[in-house]
Amino acid sequence: MSEQHTYRVIVRGTWDGLSDAARERLLAEAADHGLASMRFTEEGTLSYEPRPLKHFSMRFVVVSDAGDGEEMAAAIAEDRAATVLRSHGYGFGELKSTVTDLDTMKINYKPASRR
Repeated sequence: MSEQHTYRVIVRGTWDGLSDAARERLLAEAADHGLASMRFTEEGTLSYEPRPLKHFSMRFVVVSDAGDGEEMAAAIAEDRAATVLRSHGYGFGELKSTVTDLDTMKINYKPASRR
């Protein structure tokens, strides 16, 4: 059995070809998708600014084989994002991801004397 790593992935994109109904829904729900909604979850959380309604981001937690690396975690998260966005009827352009491997992330603790 291979080692599993946990990744935090931020998927960013631009709205593209939104229908009038989708645009109205996004604007009406904007308060639910602001800074307070930014959490990393397996199903993903959507955040965006309503004015201008141009860019969005989604945050995911992805657990996958360490050997597959960050590229696979990004691909998994982008696939999840595309699935969610399409299921809501939201048009979007190219997706780009930023990945952090939580299992290899270095944490710098300050010595007790500097606290």
